[in-house]
Amino acid sequence: MHTERVTIEGTAFLTTLRLAGPIGLLALHGGVEGGTAELATEVAARTGATLLTFTQPEGPPTHIPSTRIGPCAPLTTFLTHTTLTVSLHGHNRRATPRTVYAGGSHRPAARILATALTNSPFTPITTLADIPHPLRGLHPDNPVNQTSHGGVQLELPVLARTTAPAPTAPEIPPQAVVDALVAGVRTLMEREGARW
Repeated sequence: MHTERVTIEGTAFLTTLRLAGPIGLLALHGGVEGGTAELATEVAARTGATLLTFTQPEGPPTHIPSTRIGPCAPLTTFLTHTTLTVSLHGHNRRATPRTVYAGGSHRPAARILATALTNSPFTPITTLADIPHPLRGLHPDNPVNQTSHGGVQLELPVLARTTAPAPTAPEIPPQAVVDALVAGVRTLMEREGARW
C-alpha cells in the first residue's frame, strides 16, 4: 500500500494505491462522494483487485470533474498496471434514490456488474439512453476509459454508498452492495483475458 499527496487544480489530495490484479477499483472523489473510497477499498481487498482512491483529508471538499483529474504519478501507475477499471462515484438524484447507473466504455462489463447488483436492494441501469448524460462516463479523458479494455463507471446513490450519511460518522458501505460488487468483480476477473 502506497500513499502519496498530490495537488490537482490547487486542491490537495491523499492518494492510496495498492497494486494487485488486472481489474482496478478507482474512487476519484472519495473526499466528496461519501463512501466511494471505503467501498472501493473493501471490494478490492476481497477480490485481489488493484486499488486507487483519492481523498481530501483537509480543507473544504472540492469536486473536480473526472476528466480533469490527472495526470499524476499514482493515477498513471494505476492506469498502466490495470486492464479494466471499475470507477465508483456518487449521485444525489432525488428522483432515483435506489438507482445505480452503470456507464463507461466497457458495456459487457457494465452488464456483468449490473447483473450482480440485482442481488442488492438497488436497481441497476445499463442502457445508456436511460442514464443521465452527465453520469454516463463515456468521455475519453475520463480515467475510467483509459485502461486498455476501458471500464465501468458506477454512479451510486447515497444509500448504496454508506450506511452513515451524517457528516461526522464514519462511512460504512452497505454489506449487500459490497457483496454484490465483490461477486461482479470476481466475474470480471474470470472473464479478463478472454474474448469479450
